[in-house]
Amino acid sequence: MREVKEMSVLITGGGSGIGEGTARLFAAHGARVTISGRRRDKIEAVAAAIGPACRAVVGDVTVQADREAMVAAALAHGGKLDVLVNNAGNMYKQSVDGYTEDFLKEAFNTNVVSGMMLASISVKHLEKTQGSIIFIGSIHNRRAYPGASPYATSKAAVEGLTRVMAAELGPKQIRVCCILPGAVATEINVRAGLQTTEEAAARYASFASQHVLGRIGTDTECAEAIEFLACAEWVTGVALEVDGGLGLGVSKF
Repeated sequence: MREVKEMSVLITGGGSGIGEGTARLFAAHGARVTISGRRRDKIEAVAAAIGPACRAVVGDVTVQADREAMVAAALAHGGKLDVLVNNAGNMYKQSVDGYTEDFLKEAFNTNVVSGMMLASISVKHLEKTQGSIIFIGSIHNRRAYPGASPYATSKAAVEGLTRVMAAELGPKQIRVCCILPGAVATEINVRAGLQTTEEAAARYASFASQHVLGRIGTDTECAEAIEFLACAEWVTGVALEVDGGLGLGVSKF
């Protein structure tokens, strides 16, 4: 196992949720962390709370110039790049009989294409450190939630590309993995305009009993899984379910 200490880690979507939790954990364990996000106030507040080990760079993962700036910032802050955590994404829901092409294209551009492009420009730097790329998938690939097919399909694509990217980059000693979180209280549904803060809290609470461990997860617990994948030198191509047993589909009737 590698040690997180002295690693240089780039985390997209680091202003809240799993991205923020991952930034806090890696920094606490001695890494130099660079977080990116579109909301300046959010990412700068997170970076300030973490301290000198964390640097914030404002940017949109769907914009190539911003992606290049993110990598450059991580190299400047950490002197190298050991880990890319492709966390940025959004929730996309639309009924099957209401699909619109632009909406579906946006879902895939944000949740799939952007991470692929960021991985592409990071390869030459990760090869030098024999580093890793970690994507964030979803338990939506294990449980079917009506209305969420745009989101679920984009996350299924992430899981599929993880395996192929791992196979391709293995000879360069770059490992590629993803995690599949269960219900974790984040801002994703509120940010997507699908729920109010109060509605989101109630929805998460209602999910607790669907997990065999009887509760939803935390961003720190997802971060711990990401840390493991960043350090486990003989693990690649895996989709690690971090879901409290939600994906088991246990029924109580």
